[in-house]
Amino acid sequence: MKYILVAILLTSALISCKKESFITSSTASLATSADTLHFDTVFTTTGSTTRFFRIYNQNNQKLRLNKVALSGGSASLFDMNVDGTPGPAVTDIEMDANDSIYVFVTVKIDPTAADLPFVVQDSILIDYNGNERWVQLEAWGQNANFMRSKIITGNVTWTNNRPYVITGGMLIDKNATLTIEKGCRVYMHADAPIIVDGTLKVTGEKYDSTRVVFRGDRIDDPYRDFPGGWPGIYFRETSVDNNLQYANIINAYQGIAAEKPSVNANPKVTLSECIIDNCFDAGILGVQSSVKAQNCLVSNCGKNILLGYGGNYDFTHCTVASWSNSYILHKDPVLVITNYIKNGNVVSTFNCTASFTNCIFWGENGTAEDEVVTDKQGNSTFNVNFQNCLWKVKNNPANVSASNIIANDPPLFDSINTQLKTYNFRLRSESPAINRGAATGITIDLDGELRNNGAPDLGCYEKQ
Repeated sequence: MKYILVAILLTSALISCKKESFITSSTASLATSADTLHFDTVFTTTGSTTRFFRIYNQNNQKLRLNKVALSGGSASLFDMNVDGTPGPAVTDIEMDANDSIYVFVTVKIDPTAADLPFVVQDSILIDYNGNERWVQLEAWGQNANFMRSKIITGNVTWTNNRPYVITGGMLIDKNATLTIEKGCRVYMHADAPIIVDGTLKVTGEKYDSTRVVFRGDRIDDPYRDFPGGWPGIYFRETSVDNNLQYANIINAYQGIAAEKPSVNANPKVTLSECIIDNCFDAGILGVQSSVKAQNCLVSNCGKNILLGYGGNYDFTHCTVASWSNSYILHKDPVLVITNYIKNGNVVSTFNCTASFTNCIFWGENGTAEDEVVTDKQGNSTFNVNFQNCLWKVKNNPANVSASNIIANDPPLFDSINTQLKTYNFRLRSESPAINRGAATGITIDLDGELRNNGAPDLGCYEKQ
């Protein structure tokens, strides 16, 4: 009897020790109730809001967390509390088998602090058994109209009372119209394209304060100047009658992308007095589509204008120019036009009609030798015309009609300084582009200043 009792006690002790031991395997199972905490409060005064998530030990043994820590440390705009213990880092946290702990996170932001980015981010590291798990933190840092994964339906108008900050993207639904009035500032997060299945109308005016600006939401240094900070504006197959006037589209991956022909007699996208700058890939991308542009500047993009697989295009008084800089190497032509698309070894063609009048195509400090390149395949129509243009080419573009061309004579822009990142594409008084344009009926330039009606200057700016 005595031996039986001893055996029972030993067995009980062994079982108890097993239950109290910690699992140390890297395959230990751990889960969190969220992978991102969004702080959606619109801050109207200096304020604080709290969110929480749970960490679950999904094992039948105890688990020790080596560390739960804010990546931003004590400098973070977030505060953290792990089961009653304040951060920014909490170490050696013991979790019972099949148990959980709470992590509370608080953000304190002065929304009137203009030096804050619109979206404030940090992350929390969970370190255990040689593994690292992350929970992302995202809060809004300034007063604005905040929207996440927004769908526009019906007829909607945005006024300039506050900036608009979009995360997760925005869709203008088919048969919907979004009108953006003068002076609006639209800041897009890195995950936020503007997708247009309906209609986008931008009604800016000529002054800097009244233009409509689309750009990434990182306006803090050094991110404010990075290309590719947001995806861009995409006009899809059903989109119709889009009109952008006095709009600046800055730092996108692709500034304007239009696909498929117009569904009516009007261009799918009309751009008037617009600036498209510092886009990582294309400034304007047309794929079998329809774009009309006047008095537009497309500058310092990876591929300034790329018109592929045909379509219908009309560009008048546009300046298309690139200089290699610390962000983008100028290695692609500023204008490429094709009437085909390749899918493996299969080549599909589509009719292409394009007209360029009173335009400048120029690039420097890069490896591109021909700034205007055309490529025709198959028997589809390829009707491409250049009239009164200035371009830089080593080989003239093929299969085009060209008249009154100024070839390889520098346009003498006002001032370019790639080190200081200053680009002024207005013309000097001695520029060969002055008074060399054809009369088109366009009476103003990109600045909204009057043009010489008889013999206007080439490009988007008229020398005043």
